[in-house]
Formats: sequence, structure tokens, C-alpha cells
Amino acid sequence: MKRLRPTTALFALALAVGAGQLDAHSKKEATVPADGSVIAASPEAISMTFDMPLRVTLITLTDQTGAQHTLTRSDNMQPVSNFSAQTPELPAGRYNVAWRGLAVDGHPMQGEFGFEIAE
Repeated sequence: MKRLRPTTALFALALAVGAGQLDAHSKKEATVPADGSVIAASPEAISMTFDMPLRVTLITLTDQTGAQHTLTRSDNMQPVSNFSAQTPELPAGRYNVAWRGLAVDGHPMQGEFGFEIAE
């Protein structure tokens, strides 16, 4: 039986631990409204589902003119798997949601999605 050298064993251990941590980061699984969707009326809320808890540190809702619309969140900046923020009544147009957050393991995350409200 062949014996591993200490440096080889440490490298293998670091690689195994690192691979496990890569799987530990949260991923966005779904949004409401869905990315790229065209909806008939203003949504009551913007929501995102993550596969593991995530602390959403910033979320913005911007229309096609660049104007930002206020979102009312109720998560108290706590890590959640299901994030939701109420929207004001929005007129027809295109909207972009940009967000940033921290996974439970401290990994920073960010993303965006868009939707359109039909006239």
C-alpha cells in the first residue's frame, strides 16, 4: 500500500473541503414575477426563493426611465429562504430588480431580474 506524503494529503483535504463549500453557497431558485415575464397588473410583492437562507442586504426596483420605486420589506435583514417585499402600485412599463446578499457562510451574492407590466 502506498503512503501519501503530508503535502499531498493536505492538498487533497483542502480540495475536498473547498468542493464542499462551493456546494454550500445559496442559489436563487425562483422569482415572482418570473424573470422576463409580462404580467397584466402591478404585482403586490416582489419575491425571491433561495435554496438556503440568505441575508438580502440591498434590493432595488427601477423602471425603464431609471426611476427607483420604494419596496417595503419585512425580513428585518435576517437570513431567509423566501424573501418578499411589497411594491407600490406600479404603472405599465418595464422594471428591473437588482439585489445583493450574504449567504449564511458569508459568501457575497448578487443578481437581477426583470419583468414588464402590460398596458
